[in-house]
Amino acid sequence: MAIERLKVPGKRLVETVKQLASRGDARRICLLSEEKHLLDIPVAVGDPAAPATALEAPVMAAINAFATMISECTVEVEKTEES
Repeated sequence: MAIERLKVPGKRLVETVKQLASRGDARRICLLSEEKHLLDIPVAVGDPAAPATALEAPVMAAINAFATMISECTVEVEKTEES
């Protein structure tokens, strides 16, 4: 299982998380600030509607709240295994 780490400015956090979830290869997305976990978002795998439904309004509201309070965030993406 591969993990990708990205440093993202707070103002681009929401956009980045949406893009990562819609790629289709993400199993879990973790948001970290100063190496502390802020939010752990499981993304359903194998369901074509999953990227649209995985990030419902309450999750996006939480991400938006974090984005306004931090200048930079580390986004960890746990990718699905390649077949």
